[in-house]
Amino acid sequence: MSHAKADLLRGTLDFLILKALTFQPQHGYGIARWLEESSDDLLRIEEGSLYPALYRMERRGWIRSEWGFSEANRKARYYRLTARGREQLEAQAEGWDRLVEAISLVLRKQPG
Repeated sequence: MSHAKADLLRGTLDFLILKALTFQPQHGYGIARWLEESSDDLLRIEEGSLYPALYRMERRGWIRSEWGFSEANRKARYYRLTARGREQLEAQAEGWDRLVEAISLVLRKQPG
C-alpha cells in the first residue's frame, strides 16, 4: 500500500473514531460495534487497526482514556473525546464535506 493511501485510510479511521466518541465515552470494542451498526455493517474495524489508532490519537491529545468496567463487568479502557479532539473532528468534517462535494461534482459530469 502506498504511503499516501495509508495516510488517507488512517486519517479516515481517526475521523470515524472521533465521531463515535461524540456520543459518550466508549471502550475499543464499543467503538468498533458503533461504527459497524452506524454503517449498517458496511464498516468492519479490526483490532489491528483500531487500537493503534486509539493509541496514536491519545498521544496527539485528541482523546484520553481511563479504566472502567464494561457491560459484561470486565475491566476495559474507556476513551473520551477531548476539547482538542473536538476541534480536530470539526476540521476533518469540513475537509471531508469539501472532498465529498468535489467527488460528487466529478461523478455527475456527463460526456459531451
